[in-house]
Amino acid sequence: MGRAEARRAQQQRGARRAPRGRGRGKGRGGKPTGIRRFFTWKKVLGTFFGAVLLGMAALIGLYFYVELPDPNADARAQNNVYKLSDGTVMARVGAMNRQIVSIDKVPGDVQTAFIAIENKSFYTDQGVDLKGIGRGVFNTVTGRGKAGGSTITQQYVKNFYLTQDQTATRKLRELIISLKVDQELSKPEILAGYLNTNFYGRNAYGIQAAAQAYYGVDADKLTLEQGAYLAAVLQAPSQYDWATAGPNGKKLVMIRFNGVLDNMVEMGKLDPAKRQGMKFQEPIKPKVAAGSEGQKGYLIQAADEEVKRQTGMTDGQLKAGGWEITLSIDPKKQAALEKAVQDELESKLDRKGRTVDAAVQAGATSVDPKTGAIVAMYGGTGQGEQWASNALRKDFQPGSTFKPVVLAAALERKSVTQDERPITPNTLYDGTSKRPVVGSDTPFNPQNQDDRDYGDPMMTVQSATNSSVNSVYAQMIVDVGPKNAKTTALQLGMKDRDGWPEDRPAMSLGTMSADTVEMAGVYATFDNHGKKVTPSIVKSAKHAGREYKAVRAVGDQAISRKTADTVTKVLTGVVEDGSGKAVRSSAYEAAGKTGTTERNVAAWFTGFTPELVTVVAMFGDDPVTHKQTSLTGTAGGGRAGGSSFPAAIWKEYTLAALQGGNTGSFDLEEADMGKVQSPSTSSSPSSSPSGTPSSSKSPSGTPSSSKSPSGTPSSSKSPSGTPSSSKSPSSTPSPSKSSSSKPSSPPNREPER
Repeated sequence: MGRAEARRAQQQRGARRAPRGRGRGKGRGGKPTGIRRFFTWKKVLGTFFGAVLLGMAALIGLYFYVELPDPNADARAQNNVYKLSDGTVMARVGAMNRQIVSIDKVPGDVQTAFIAIENKSFYTDQGVDLKGIGRGVFNTVTGRGKAGGSTITQQYVKNFYLTQDQTATRKLRELIISLKVDQELSKPEILAGYLNTNFYGRNAYGIQAAAQAYYGVDADKLTLEQGAYLAAVLQAPSQYDWATAGPNGKKLVMIRFNGVLDNMVEMGKLDPAKRQGMKFQEPIKPKVAAGSEGQKGYLIQAADEEVKRQTGMTDGQLKAGGWEITLSIDPKKQAALEKAVQDELESKLDRKGRTVDAAVQAGATSVDPKTGAIVAMYGGTGQGEQWASNALRKDFQPGSTFKPVVLAAALERKSVTQDERPITPNTLYDGTSKRPVVGSDTPFNPQNQDDRDYGDPMMTVQSATNSSVNSVYAQMIVDVGPKNAKTTALQLGMKDRDGWPEDRPAMSLGTMSADTVEMAGVYATFDNHGKKVTPSIVKSAKHAGREYKAVRAVGDQAISRKTADTVTKVLTGVVEDGSGKAVRSSAYEAAGKTGTTERNVAAWFTGFTPELVTVVAMFGDDPVTHKQTSLTGTAGGGRAGGSSFPAAIWKEYTLAALQGGNTGSFDLEEADMGKVQSPSTSSSPSSSPSGTPSSSKSPSGTPSSSKSPSGTPSSSKSPSGTPSSSKSPSSTPSPSKSSSSKPSSPPNREPER
């Protein structure tokens, strides 16, 4: 048998064996079966390349089909009209503040600064960055944000020809037009268009207006450091403006500022040694825009922030105009609030002759608790002196105005003391100053105002609230659980920001940040029987091309009516017989709480009647360094607490705002003050570290009854619940060795009322 015949015989034998040993997915003759008939690697690869070719063909077709549209930036610019609640026009804002300059009027290193942070490949790309687009798509799909897909050319096209809408159609047009623009214009022309069309904040469109707004110079006089800041601020003008930015905003803009210079070094456009000597140049104070004098600028600022928040627009989109915005501000109440601040504070200050007075800032927000409408707001002495609204600033703590939130958390969660007594307004606590808290992993022993001991030593929660006793509320928040108290605060409308000390008993003293609008919402929720109130300053907003979704100012139950009514009842006691006595009047029934923060850098009075909730705050803000300074000595007096100027402003305003109306009484049908219960005398103070119990926790998060009581055993009580016998050294708890040591973090604080 020859070799050829042998091969044929072998093939025949293999063919006879094939039916018994077919490959998986193969039919007769070795052909694929099932789904594999449709998805072979050849077909998949062919389909992929076919789709790529079709996509390329479509892009080529679109390239020739799409024409450059007419520029829209100036043509579509309009005023925004702002009206008060009665329909009267308050201001017309939005005339385009722009002066076009040629690229040779912008220093070369400033041009490079923008390229370094925005598009390092600007001079070599074709107007689009395919890698960046892919990165942007990936970020969007994976939930990492929308950034990462725009070149300087694309941003110029978006600003000059298109809109800011984040749609696939707009993005595709941007891509095609960018390719065309890159072919038809030179790189310097594109860069000039980009620099002249961007919105930089402070109502400045284009680099010339921005140079004047931030540094008071023309664009051709900008230094590299100034240009680096403008390049950095461009990403988020509202957040990164040094005059209004909070700590986080300043941190972020400094990261971008340094990124500009570092990228220039990396590109070989800046000498490393020169880079080391460069320092940030702080911008000048913002100038007041025409039509924004007095309180108007602050009201517009608050309305703009709300509109942007509800629509997702940028500063530039809103400032492009076309909006008719009606505010909920009541002209009569607004005038009354401004007059009250002038009469009770500004007229008493000597801003030029007294250093303390020069640093005093005031802010206030007044809300209708039944509708959530902000009816009056005070932002400061005017944007020429104080650009950012004091009513909206979030860099100061609310102090003891937070204590009612702790009480609300205790009532809502049915929390108990360390010896298992229910917490109610009549629960007894130890009011000894610097008393170490029991049951906390974080040692804490705050002093009361003037280091005063209260209650001899036991006192009710009502009395502790009246006198704002720190030692009582420090123990109460441990009994409730700081995290539980934070949860209640968020339910009431406070915001969770960086630095919230959620696991520390010092939180009871209001050590988080908040603004007057937030605190007005919290107290309006108490006033509205527990239904959540989110204050809103925008009554309506209309635009031909955009939809505005109004804030849901009054929502569902945040806390139960029983809890809200009980807190309100306790706060009426503060006004009648506590630190809020300064606002008492036969003209209305009121509830409220004073607040004075650590080092007396802020003072608050938050009070309400059935018809009106008003928060008045004072802040110590050095006009040069903008560091927080003490208010002690304001107007030549002593300590300036919440019961001083803020309470006086609150009273004058409230009397005027309610004049001529029917003032009513609180409808507190579910208020539950509880019974006075003496603490158990059978338990002894804990000896475990930091007062932490060895036994398990109760469902509310507090230790079981085997632990020492939050208050100390006491002799017989008087009918009011206050001990009748004198306090002796043995009547205070014997803290553990760990608890008696100096607290580690946070430190002891000055009294906060």
